[in-house]
Amino acid sequence: MYPRRVQHADPLPRRVLVAGATGHIGRHVTRELVARGHEVVCLARAGGASTENRPRELLTGAELRLCEVTDPGSLREEGLRGERFDAVVSCLATRTGGIEDAWQVEYRANRNLLEALADAAPHFVLLSAICVQRPRLAFQKAKLAFERELMTSGLRWSIVRPTAFFKSLSGQVEAVRRGRRFVVFGDGERTACRPIGDADLARFLADCLVDPAKHDAILPIGGPGEAVTPRQQAEILCELTGRPLRLLRVPVAVVDLVVALLSAGARIVPGLRDKAEFARIARYYATESMLLFDEKTGRYDASATPATGEETLRDFYARALREGLAGQELGDHALFDRKR
Repeated sequence: MYPRRVQHADPLPRRVLVAGATGHIGRHVTRELVARGHEVVCLARAGGASTENRPRELLTGAELRLCEVTDPGSLREEGLRGERFDAVVSCLATRTGGIEDAWQVEYRANRNLLEALADAAPHFVLLSAICVQRPRLAFQKAKLAFERELMTSGLRWSIVRPTAFFKSLSGQVEAVRRGRRFVVFGDGERTACRPIGDADLARFLADCLVDPAKHDAILPIGGPGEAVTPRQQAEILCELTGRPLRLLRVPVAVVDLVVALLSAGARIVPGLRDKAEFARIARYYATESMLLFDEKTGRYDASATPATGEETLRDFYARALREGLAGQELGDHALFDRKR
């Protein structure tokens, strides 16, 4: 298990550029870096959610610059402005998971950053995902393509591959609170993950700047406690809400059928390509664990998945039931729309 930092301020303040700073994890990373005494410059999309007041407030203590990271000219002129940084932390991620959007953001935008900062930032910290171990989806292949370029760039690099975020497991909290059944694929025991909290992940990413053991390394990371299956997630929620355990079991074969139909349709109607990809994403998460994959055994290994932090999924669910889910909205990433 990676040790949690006890010291709050880093010994040597740095000038850090954060890309994707108004995203969910990006905001937490920005707050952590500011709290440690670093000078933080945040990049966010012009004309997007980043121009609203609330995201600006969430980035208090950092400088916010509006630019289009997918446009090399905008990135250089409006974002970087010819300045130097000690490090860049990229939390860029596709909002939809669509094929073109995945390559545009996960690969091209990060590549733009890498090329623009080749002589202006010696350390590149990349937020990736543990699911790239078994790439079958466009966003996974795009992430891996950039990872390969980063590792051969000549810069110092740290590639962080977290397991599931708590946010991604929050979609059924309100449904269970209201007495509705918890949706699982199959029996709910086929997959498992070691989910990690936002603040714990932000600390781990910030530690990459100062911990030599995290330099030039691929870093899979999960949260504390045992791995949990979807059924166990339901059990925790039902226990916390005082509701009886009620599951809605969806056969994986149903998802397979949807994937097959949409994939066939996409060959005739190009507009269905992304819908087919979304169905493939749903199937992937229904059948693959978010744990370290052992190539020798061909199995996911919970005990071999590194862990860090303090907040458990139970802690998160208890807090969400007590305080609500503001800031945890899944938006385009929602698999279940069960709030009503």
